[in-house]
Amino acid sequence: MLEKFFQLKQKGSNAKTEVIAGITTFFTMVYIVFVNPSVLGVAGMDTQVVFVTTCLIAAFGTIAMGLFSNLPIALAPAMGLNAFFAYGVVLKMGYSWQVGMGAIFLGSVGLFLLTVLQIRYWFMSAIPKGLRVGIGAGIGLLIALIGFKNMGLIIPNEATLVALGDLHDPTILMGILGFFIIVVLSAKGIHSGVLVSIVVITALALIFDPTVQFSGIMSMPPSLDSVVGQVDIAGAFDLGLLGIIFSFLLVNLFDSSGTLIAVTTKAGFADEQGRFPKMKQALLVDSTSAMVGSFMGTSAISTYIESGSGVSVGGRTGLTAVVVGVLFLLTIFFSPLAGLVPAYATAGALVFVGILMASSLIEVEWHDLTEATPAFITTAIMPFTYSITEGIAFGFITYCIMKACTGRWKEINGSVWAVSILFLIKFIWVG
Repeated sequence: MLEKFFQLKQKGSNAKTEVIAGITTFFTMVYIVFVNPSVLGVAGMDTQVVFVTTCLIAAFGTIAMGLFSNLPIALAPAMGLNAFFAYGVVLKMGYSWQVGMGAIFLGSVGLFLLTVLQIRYWFMSAIPKGLRVGIGAGIGLLIALIGFKNMGLIIPNEATLVALGDLHDPTILMGILGFFIIVVLSAKGIHSGVLVSIVVITALALIFDPTVQFSGIMSMPPSLDSVVGQVDIAGAFDLGLLGIIFSFLLVNLFDSSGTLIAVTTKAGFADEQGRFPKMKQALLVDSTSAMVGSFMGTSAISTYIESGSGVSVGGRTGLTAVVVGVLFLLTIFFSPLAGLVPAYATAGALVFVGILMASSLIEVEWHDLTEATPAFITTAIMPFTYSITEGIAFGFITYCIMKACTGRWKEINGSVWAVSILFLIKFIWVG
């Protein structure tokens, strides 16, 4: 049955290889079930409930990807968007988490419409490469900044804005240790480095941090009523949130589409234009999962680049994704662990994700200031303003200014002009 449904031999694989690939992918990305509750908990959401909903949407989205597209690609709540939601929209701008999640939902609806209308890849390809790279790298630096803050390594300072934390604090030292466990293991090719780091630092926290209390390992899932369906979509129809909604759409568009192309290319499925088999089904699953995920209160769902780890050990079909999804379902019964993991135990994972995302800056054409300047402005503004939206806005506007003032008008396409004008209107009328 598996052979017929997933076309294992035709794809050059077998059931054993697919299962191993699924387990590999799962252990490289299961950290999200600890990191996502930690991040969304800052916004006032119940961490144990978010743990369960994270497992649920990751499971259903990934299984759907495997069954409908027959691709070895896993989905889960997107890193970057969850941090932007919690620290930017809720803490900085002052919106309730329900309204913030409503903005994510509306952004996900926009992504779904772009997919259904089959203009998703046209829109993505119309955005200049420098801006795309700058957006990804800027999100990486913002996530890294949040990671350093969560481990206590960076603290506020009235004179210098930020300063170094107290290195005599054992929680800071544990956070730093967790980061180095991740990067060292990853440098050695050990794909589960993030999970190992979270387990080790949480174990040390139980010994050295009296605020961390053990409350069990397994239990039946808690009631999900406090999170699921609590999204305030009506409240998200706020003029001040238009830029936020557009940013959620844009970031998820680049993140998920780029990951799909990267993983299918690594698996040998994609052609030179980035097209791959059952592309339409994959995009529909991806965008639908993003809407369902935001409605369930887990922030937007996206394809995970960690899927490449399963591909690297032979995963070639949707059976790999189904295995990942089943493992996420089993993880639901470990919800007490979500409340056990301290923020500094997951901080190293945030910094590590920042490294991976910022590495794309190598693709910027630094010799061309009309390309380098918008990329740099986009990247720098995000962490310095604690806002993905402002980074995107300043990047697009800077691109138009640089190209127009150097006589290269023709390089500015209609979509870039439109986005820049919309952001200018926002700054003029909203601030």
